[in-house]
Amino acid sequence: MNIYKFRHPLLGMRKILVILDGLGDISSDKFHGKTALEAANMPNLNMISKKSKLGFMYPISEDYAPESDTAIVSILGNNFDISERAEFEALGLGLKLRRGDLVLRTNFGTVENMNSKKMIDRRAGRTLTTEEAKQLAKAINEKVKIPVKFEFFPTVQHRGILVFYGGFSDNITNTDTYVHEKGKIWMKANFDWSQTLDDDENTEFAANLVNAFVDQSYKVLNEHPINKNRVKKGLLPANIILTRDAGVEMPKLNPFRSALAIANMPLEKGIALASGMQIASFEYPKMKNYDVYSNLHQGLEMMSAFALKTLKKRKDDFNFCYIHFKETDVPGHDNKPLEKKAFLELIDKIFFKELKEYIEKNKIKLIVTGDHSTPCKFKTHTSDDVPVLFYNPEETGDSLTFGETNCRRGSLGKIYGINLLKKTDFV
Repeated sequence: MNIYKFRHPLLGMRKILVILDGLGDISSDKFHGKTALEAANMPNLNMISKKSKLGFMYPISEDYAPESDTAIVSILGNNFDISERAEFEALGLGLKLRRGDLVLRTNFGTVENMNSKKMIDRRAGRTLTTEEAKQLAKAINEKVKIPVKFEFFPTVQHRGILVFYGGFSDNITNTDTYVHEKGKIWMKANFDWSQTLDDDENTEFAANLVNAFVDQSYKVLNEHPINKNRVKKGLLPANIILTRDAGVEMPKLNPFRSALAIANMPLEKGIALASGMQIASFEYPKMKNYDVYSNLHQGLEMMSAFALKTLKKRKDDFNFCYIHFKETDVPGHDNKPLEKKAFLELIDKIFFKELKEYIEKNKIKLIVTGDHSTPCKFKTHTSDDVPVLFYNPEETGDSLTFGETNCRRGSLGKIYGINLLKKTDFV
Protein backbone atom coordinates (compact mmCIF):
# COMPACT_ATOMS: atom_id res chain seq x y z
CA MET A 1 0.00 0.00 0.00
CA ASN A 2 1.21 3.48 -0.79
CA ILE A 3 1.84 5.04 2.62
CA TYR A 4 1.16 8.49 1.18
CA LYS A 5 -2.24 7.64 -0.26
CA PHE A 6 -3.98 8.79 2.92
CA ARG A 7 -1.85 11.60 4.30
CA HIS A 8 -1.37 11.64 8.05
CA PRO A 9 -2.47 14.99 9.51
CA LEU A 10 0.99 15.52 11.05
CA LEU A 11 2.74 15.20 7.68
CA GLY A 12 3.58 18.24 5.62
CA MET A 13 6.88 20.11 5.51
CA ARG A 14 7.45 22.03 8.73
CA LYS A 15 11.23 22.13 9.24
CA ILE A 16 14.21 22.44 6.91
CA LEU A 17 17.87 22.06 7.88
CA VAL A 18 20.36 23.39 5.32
CA ILE A 19 24.03 22.59 5.80
CA LEU A 20 26.58 24.46 3.69
CA ASP A 21 29.64 22.24 4.01
CA GLY A 22 32.75 23.93 5.42
CA LEU A 23 30.87 27.23 5.74
CA GLY A 24 32.83 28.75 8.63
CA ASP A 25 35.91 30.82 7.85
CA ILE A 26 38.17 33.53 9.23
CA SER A 27 38.83 37.06 7.99
CA SER A 28 40.74 37.40 4.73
CA ASP A 29 42.83 40.16 3.21
CA LYS A 30 41.06 39.32 -0.06
CA PHE A 31 37.88 40.73 1.48
CA HIS A 32 39.38 43.56 3.56
CA GLY A 33 39.05 41.67 6.82
CA LYS A 34 35.74 39.96 6.09
CA THR A 35 35.10 36.26 5.59
CA ALA A 36 33.92 34.78 2.29
CA LEU A 37 30.39 34.57 3.72
CA GLU A 38 30.44 38.18 4.91
CA ALA A 39 31.83 39.41 1.59
CA ALA A 40 29.43 37.39 -0.57
CA ASN A 41 26.52 39.16 -2.26
CA MET A 42 23.63 37.14 -0.83
CA PRO A 43 20.55 39.38 -0.79
CA ASN A 44 18.10 36.49 -0.51
CA LEU A 45 19.72 34.69 2.41
CA ASN A 46 20.29 38.03 4.13
CA MET A 47 16.60 38.85 3.73
CA ILE A 48 15.85 35.59 5.58
CA SER A 49 18.59 36.35 8.10
CA LYS A 50 17.13 39.71 9.12
CA LYS A 51 13.92 37.89 10.09
CA SER A 52 15.84 35.17 11.94
CA LYS A 53 17.64 34.63 15.20
CA LEU A 54 21.40 34.13 14.84
CA GLY A 55 23.95 32.24 16.85
CA PHE A 56 27.29 30.46 16.60
CA MET A 57 27.92 26.74 16.91
CA TYR A 58 30.77 24.46 17.86
CA PRO A 59 29.88 21.17 16.12
CA ILE A 60 31.73 19.19 18.83
CA SER A 61 33.51 21.56 21.24
CA GLU A 62 35.69 24.66 21.29
CA ASP A 63 38.93 22.70 20.93
CA TYR A 64 37.81 19.93 18.57
CA ALA A 65 38.24 20.17 14.79
CA PRO A 66 35.58 17.80 13.44
CA GLU A 67 35.50 15.80 10.26
CA SER A 68 32.27 15.97 8.29
CA ASP A 69 30.95 12.69 9.65
CA THR A 70 31.42 13.49 13.34
CA ALA A 71 30.00 16.98 12.82
CA ILE A 72 26.84 15.81 11.03
CA VAL A 73 26.30 12.92 13.42
CA SER A 74 26.51 15.41 16.29
CA ILE A 75 24.22 17.97 14.65
CA LEU A 76 21.61 15.21 14.21
CA GLY A 77 21.67 14.68 17.98
CA ASN A 78 24.11 11.79 18.42
CA ASN A 79 27.34 11.40 20.36
CA PHE A 80 30.00 12.17 17.77
CA ASP A 81 32.39 9.41 18.84
CA ILE A 82 30.09 6.61 17.64
CA SER A 83 30.63 7.64 14.02
CA GLU A 84 32.09 5.15 11.51
CA ARG A 85 32.68 7.18 8.38
CA ALA A 86 33.65 4.39 6.01
CA GLU A 87 30.51 2.46 7.00
CA PHE A 88 28.33 5.49 6.26
CA GLU A 89 29.96 6.03 2.87
CA ALA A 90 29.46 2.39 1.93
CA LEU A 91 25.79 2.62 2.93
CA GLY A 92 25.40 5.84 0.94
CA LEU A 93 26.96 4.11 -2.06
CA GLY A 94 24.35 1.36 -1.81
CA LEU A 95 26.70 -1.45 -0.78
CA LYS A 96 25.22 -4.39 1.11
CA LEU A 97 27.72 -5.33 3.81
CA ARG A 98 27.70 -7.86 6.60
CA ARG A 99 29.01 -7.27 10.08
CA GLY A 100 32.74 -7.99 9.97
CA ASP A 101 33.28 -6.87 6.36
CA LEU A 102 36.17 -4.41 6.51
CA VAL A 103 35.39 -1.16 4.71
CA LEU A 104 37.81 1.74 4.23
CA ARG A 105 37.59 5.18 2.71
CA THR A 106 40.19 5.79 0.03
CA ASN A 107 41.79 8.50 -2.05
CA PHE A 108 43.60 8.23 -5.34
CA GLY A 109 46.81 10.07 -4.48
CA THR A 110 50.22 10.81 -5.95
CA VAL A 111 53.35 9.40 -4.30
CA GLU A 112 56.90 10.07 -5.50
CA ASN A 113 57.74 6.36 -5.25
CA MET A 114 57.32 3.51 -2.79
CA ASN A 115 60.88 3.79 -1.51
CA SER A 116 60.73 7.42 -0.45
CA LYS A 117 57.00 7.27 0.39
CA LYS A 118 56.94 11.04 -0.16
CA MET A 119 53.42 12.29 -0.90
CA ILE A 120 53.12 14.79 -3.72
CA ASP A 121 49.34 15.23 -3.46
CA ARG A 122 46.84 13.10 -1.54
CA ARG A 123 44.10 13.99 -4.06
CA ALA A 124 46.07 13.54 -7.31
CA GLY A 125 45.73 17.26 -7.99
CA ARG A 126 41.89 17.08 -7.95
CA THR A 127 42.10 16.42 -11.69
CA LEU A 128 41.08 12.78 -11.93
CA THR A 129 38.15 12.47 -14.31
CA THR A 130 35.23 10.12 -13.77
CA GLU A 131 36.24 7.91 -16.69
CA GLU A 132 39.88 7.75 -15.56
CA ALA A 133 38.86 6.71 -12.06
CA LYS A 134 36.54 4.06 -13.49
CA GLN A 135 39.27 2.54 -15.68
CA LEU A 136 41.88 2.61 -12.92
CA ALA A 137 39.45 0.91 -10.54
CA LYS A 138 38.75 -1.78 -13.13
CA ALA A 139 42.47 -2.51 -13.43
CA ILE A 140 42.86 -2.73 -9.66
CA ASN A 141 39.94 -5.12 -9.25
CA GLU A 142 41.28 -7.36 -12.04
CA LYS A 143 45.01 -7.36 -11.28
CA VAL A 144 45.46 -7.07 -7.51
CA LYS A 145 45.69 -10.56 -6.00
CA ILE A 146 45.22 -11.00 -2.25
CA PRO A 147 43.93 -14.05 -0.30
CA VAL A 148 40.43 -12.68 0.37
CA LYS A 149 37.57 -11.37 -1.73
CA PHE A 150 37.66 -7.60 -2.13
CA GLU A 151 36.13 -4.85 -4.26
CA PHE A 152 37.32 -1.33 -4.91
CA PHE A 153 34.67 1.26 -5.84
CA PRO A 154 35.49 4.70 -7.24
CA THR A 155 32.93 7.21 -5.95
CA VAL A 156 33.35 10.96 -6.62
CA GLN A 157 36.45 12.48 -8.26
CA HIS A 158 39.52 11.18 -6.34
CA ARG A 159 37.49 9.34 -3.70
CA GLY A 160 36.69 5.67 -3.35
CA ILE A 161 35.60 2.82 -1.07
CA LEU A 162 37.51 -0.42 -0.47
CA VAL A 163 35.80 -3.52 0.98
CA PHE A 164 37.36 -6.76 2.20
CA TYR A 165 34.62 -9.38 2.60
CA GLY A 166 34.77 -11.69 5.64
CA GLY A 167 35.31 -11.27 9.36
CA PHE A 168 38.00 -8.72 10.18
CA SER A 169 39.21 -6.30 12.82
CA ASP A 170 39.15 -2.57 12.08
CA ASN A 171 41.66 -1.73 14.82
CA ILE A 172 44.31 -0.63 12.32
CA THR A 173 45.95 2.66 11.40
CA ASN A 174 45.50 4.67 8.21
CA THR A 175 47.91 4.78 5.31
CA ASP A 176 46.61 8.24 4.35
CA THR A 177 48.78 11.23 5.26
CA TYR A 178 45.72 13.01 6.69
CA VAL A 179 45.86 12.66 10.48
CA HIS A 180 42.98 13.34 12.89
CA GLU A 181 43.75 12.60 16.52
CA LYS A 182 42.12 13.99 19.68
CA GLY A 183 40.37 16.73 17.74
CA LYS A 184 43.51 17.95 15.95
CA ILE A 185 44.14 17.68 12.21
CA TRP A 186 47.45 17.76 10.39
CA MET A 187 49.20 16.32 7.33
CA LYS A 188 52.25 14.08 7.22
CA ALA A 189 54.86 14.38 4.49
CA ASN A 190 55.02 10.63 3.85
CA PHE A 191 52.45 7.88 3.80
CA ASP A 192 52.82 5.00 6.27
CA TRP A 193 51.99 1.34 6.05
CA SER A 194 49.00 0.29 8.11
CA GLN A 195 49.84 -0.83 11.65
CA THR A 196 47.93 -2.80 14.27
CA LEU A 197 46.47 -1.12 17.34
CA ASP A 198 46.23 -4.35 19.37
CA ASP A 199 47.88 -7.78 19.54
CA ASP A 200 45.04 -9.76 17.96
CA GLU A 201 46.01 -12.03 15.07
CA ASN A 202 42.93 -10.96 13.11
CA THR A 203 44.03 -7.33 13.40
CA GLU A 204 47.48 -8.21 12.09
CA PHE A 205 45.87 -10.04 9.20
CA ALA A 206 43.72 -6.99 8.37
CA ALA A 207 46.72 -4.63 8.41
CA ASN A 208 48.70 -7.01 6.21
CA LEU A 209 45.83 -7.21 3.73
CA VAL A 210 45.60 -3.43 3.50
CA ASN A 211 49.34 -3.10 2.97
CA ALA A 212 49.38 -5.83 0.32
CA PHE A 213 46.53 -4.09 -1.47
CA VAL A 214 48.26 -0.68 -1.37
CA ASP A 215 51.56 -2.13 -2.56
CA GLN A 216 50.05 -4.10 -5.44
CA SER A 217 47.70 -1.30 -6.50
CA TYR A 218 50.70 1.07 -6.74
CA LYS A 219 52.37 -1.30 -9.19
CA VAL A 220 49.16 -1.51 -11.23
CA LEU A 221 48.49 2.22 -11.19
CA ASN A 222 52.01 3.49 -11.73
CA GLU A 223 52.35 1.60 -15.01
CA HIS A 224 48.80 2.14 -16.21
CA PRO A 225 48.46 3.90 -19.61
CA ILE A 226 46.08 6.46 -18.08
CA ASN A 227 48.74 7.62 -15.66
CA LYS A 228 51.44 7.57 -18.31
CA ASN A 229 49.18 9.82 -20.39
CA ARG A 230 48.46 12.10 -17.42
CA VAL A 231 52.18 12.64 -16.87
CA LYS A 232 52.64 13.55 -20.56
CA LYS A 233 49.89 16.16 -20.13
CA GLY A 234 51.63 17.64 -17.09
CA LEU A 235 49.09 16.17 -14.66
CA LEU A 236 49.85 14.27 -11.49
CA PRO A 237 49.53 10.49 -11.81
CA ALA A 238 46.93 8.82 -9.58
CA ASN A 239 49.40 6.12 -8.60
CA ILE A 240 48.51 5.15 -5.03
CA ILE A 241 45.39 4.25 -3.07
CA LEU A 242 45.43 5.82 0.40
CA THR A 243 43.21 4.19 3.04
CA ARG A 244 41.62 5.54 6.22
CA ASP A 245 38.74 5.24 8.70
CA ALA A 246 38.41 1.46 8.75
CA GLY A 247 35.07 0.09 9.97
CA VAL A 248 33.37 -3.29 10.42
CA GLU A 249 29.98 -2.41 11.93
CA MET A 250 27.33 0.22 11.29
CA PRO A 251 26.66 2.44 14.33
CA LYS A 252 23.10 3.08 15.49
CA LEU A 253 21.93 6.67 15.15
CA ASN A 254 18.90 8.45 16.55
CA PRO A 255 15.97 7.76 14.21
CA PHE A 256 14.12 10.50 12.33
CA ARG A 257 10.52 9.89 11.36
CA SER A 258 8.93 11.49 8.33
CA ALA A 259 12.29 12.87 7.20
CA LEU A 260 13.79 13.45 3.76
CA ALA A 261 17.46 14.08 2.93
CA ILE A 262 18.51 15.85 -0.26
CA ALA A 263 22.18 15.03 -0.76
CA ASN A 264 24.58 13.63 -3.34
CA MET A 265 27.78 12.56 -1.57
CA PRO A 266 27.93 9.00 -0.19
CA LEU A 267 28.76 10.20 3.34
CA GLU A 268 25.74 12.44 3.81
CA LYS A 269 23.45 9.93 2.12
CA GLY A 270 24.75 7.17 4.37
CA ILE A 271 24.27 9.15 7.58
CA ALA A 272 20.75 10.07 6.49
CA LEU A 273 19.90 6.45 5.69
CA ALA A 274 21.32 5.30 9.03
CA SER A 275 19.04 7.91 10.65
CA GLY A 276 15.95 6.48 8.96
CA MET A 277 15.57 9.22 6.37
CA GLN A 278 14.56 8.74 2.78
CA ILE A 279 16.97 10.01 0.13
CA ALA A 280 16.40 12.29 -2.84
CA SER A 281 19.38 12.58 -5.15
CA PHE A 282 20.33 13.03 -8.79
CA GLU A 283 23.17 11.87 -11.02
CA TYR A 284 26.04 14.27 -10.43
CA PRO A 285 27.71 15.54 -13.63
CA LYS A 286 30.80 13.57 -14.62
CA MET A 287 34.12 15.37 -14.42
CA LYS A 288 35.49 15.32 -17.96
CA ASN A 289 37.96 18.15 -18.60
CA TYR A 290 40.31 18.05 -15.58
CA ASP A 291 38.69 21.25 -14.23
CA VAL A 292 37.24 20.36 -10.85
CA TYR A 293 35.82 23.83 -10.24
CA SER A 294 33.90 23.83 -13.50
CA ASN A 295 32.51 20.45 -12.49
CA LEU A 296 31.62 21.68 -8.99
CA HIS A 297 29.95 24.80 -10.40
CA GLN A 298 27.79 22.68 -12.68
CA GLY A 299 26.95 20.29 -9.85
CA LEU A 300 26.06 23.14 -7.52
CA GLU A 301 23.67 24.64 -10.07
CA MET A 302 22.00 21.26 -10.49
CA MET A 303 21.83 20.67 -6.73
CA SER A 304 20.27 24.09 -6.07
CA ALA A 305 17.56 23.56 -8.67
CA PHE A 306 16.98 19.92 -7.68
CA ALA A 307 16.58 20.79 -3.99
CA LEU A 308 13.91 23.38 -4.78
CA LYS A 309 12.05 21.05 -7.14
CA THR A 310 12.13 18.23 -4.59
CA LEU A 311 10.90 20.43 -1.74
CA LYS A 312 7.90 21.50 -3.78
CA LYS A 313 7.16 18.01 -5.05
CA ARG A 314 7.47 16.22 -1.69
CA LYS A 315 6.16 18.96 0.64
CA ASP A 316 3.18 16.84 1.73
CA ASP A 317 5.14 13.63 2.27
CA PHE A 318 7.55 14.62 5.06
CA ASN A 319 7.70 17.09 7.91
CA PHE A 320 11.51 17.43 8.10
CA CYS A 321 14.07 17.90 5.34
CA TYR A 322 17.89 17.87 5.60
CA ILE A 323 19.64 19.48 2.61
CA HIS A 324 23.42 19.27 2.22
CA PHE A 325 25.52 21.36 -0.17
CA LYS A 326 29.00 19.79 -0.37
CA GLU A 327 30.63 22.11 -2.89
CA THR A 328 31.26 25.03 -0.50
CA ASP A 329 33.86 22.98 1.39
CA VAL A 330 36.31 22.40 -1.46
CA PRO A 331 37.58 26.00 -1.90
CA GLY A 332 38.47 26.07 1.79
CA HIS A 333 40.71 23.02 1.37
CA ASP A 334 42.34 24.60 -1.70
CA ASN A 335 42.80 28.14 -0.26
CA LYS A 336 40.48 29.66 -2.87
CA PRO A 337 38.44 32.31 -1.03
CA LEU A 338 37.14 33.89 -4.25
CA GLU A 339 35.72 30.55 -5.36
CA LYS A 340 34.14 29.99 -1.94
CA LYS A 341 32.47 33.39 -2.19
CA ALA A 342 31.30 32.62 -5.74
CA PHE A 343 29.77 29.28 -4.69
CA LEU A 344 27.86 30.95 -1.85
CA GLU A 345 26.55 33.59 -4.24
CA LEU A 346 25.43 30.91 -6.69
CA ILE A 347 23.43 29.11 -3.99
CA ASP A 348 21.82 32.40 -3.01
CA LYS A 349 20.93 33.26 -6.61
CA ILE A 350 19.23 29.95 -7.33
CA PHE A 351 18.28 28.22 -4.08
CA PHE A 352 17.67 30.88 -1.43
CA LYS A 353 15.91 33.19 -3.91
CA GLU A 354 12.95 30.82 -4.06
CA LEU A 355 13.37 29.27 -0.62
CA LYS A 356 12.68 32.57 1.15
CA GLU A 357 9.23 32.77 -0.45
CA TYR A 358 8.60 29.05 0.07
CA ILE A 359 9.21 29.10 3.83
CA GLU A 360 7.18 32.28 4.36
CA LYS A 361 4.23 31.04 2.33
CA ASN A 362 4.17 27.64 4.04
CA LYS A 363 5.22 28.84 7.53
CA ILE A 364 8.25 26.55 7.68
CA LYS A 365 11.04 26.73 10.24
CA LEU A 366 14.53 26.93 8.77
CA ILE A 367 18.07 26.38 10.04
CA VAL A 368 21.05 27.36 7.89
CA THR A 369 24.52 26.49 9.16
CA GLY A 370 27.72 24.64 8.34
CA ASP A 371 28.96 21.26 9.50
CA HIS A 372 32.37 22.71 10.35
CA SER A 373 34.77 25.53 9.53
CA THR A 374 37.25 25.14 6.67
CA PRO A 375 39.21 28.41 6.65
CA CYS A 376 40.91 28.99 3.30
CA LYS A 377 44.07 30.16 5.04
CA PHE A 378 44.55 26.80 6.82
CA LYS A 379 43.25 24.52 4.02
CA THR A 380 41.70 22.10 6.52
CA HIS A 381 38.96 21.80 9.12
CA THR A 382 39.46 23.78 12.31
CA SER A 383 37.73 24.02 15.68
CA ASP A 384 36.40 27.52 14.87
CA ASP A 385 32.68 28.11 15.36
CA VAL A 386 30.23 28.12 12.46
CA PRO A 387 27.40 30.64 11.95
CA VAL A 388 23.81 29.58 12.62
CA LEU A 389 20.57 31.08 11.31
CA PHE A 390 17.21 30.04 12.75
CA TYR A 391 14.06 31.30 11.06
CA ASN A 392 10.77 30.82 12.87
CA PRO A 393 7.69 32.43 11.24
CA GLU A 394 6.20 32.90 14.72
CA GLU A 395 9.14 34.85 16.15
CA THR A 396 10.91 38.17 15.57
CA GLY A 397 14.47 38.05 14.25
CA ASP A 398 17.69 39.84 15.18
CA SER A 399 17.63 42.15 12.12
CA LEU A 400 21.20 41.16 11.19
CA THR A 401 22.77 39.88 7.99
CA PHE A 402 24.25 36.39 7.99
CA GLY A 403 27.95 36.14 8.78
CA GLU A 404 30.42 35.00 11.40
CA THR A 405 30.69 38.37 13.18
CA ASN A 406 26.95 39.03 13.36
CA CYS A 407 26.18 35.47 14.42
CA ARG A 408 28.46 35.86 17.43
CA ARG A 409 26.27 38.82 18.42
CA GLY A 410 22.97 37.03 17.80
CA SER A 411 20.32 36.21 20.37
CA LEU A 412 20.77 32.42 20.07
CA GLY A 413 24.24 32.70 21.55
CA LYS A 414 26.66 29.78 21.72
CA ILE A 415 25.40 26.34 20.71
CA TYR A 416 26.99 22.89 20.62
CA GLY A 417 26.14 20.69 17.65
CA ILE A 418 24.41 17.98 19.65
CA ASN A 419 21.99 20.58 21.09
CA LEU A 420 21.19 22.47 17.86
CA LEU A 421 17.94 20.73 16.90
CA LYS A 422 16.68 20.64 20.49
CA LYS A 423 17.40 24.33 21.08
CA THR A 424 15.51 25.29 17.95
CA ASP A 425 12.66 22.81 18.61
CA PHE A 426 13.44 20.78 15.49
CA VAL A 427 13.08 17.48 17.36
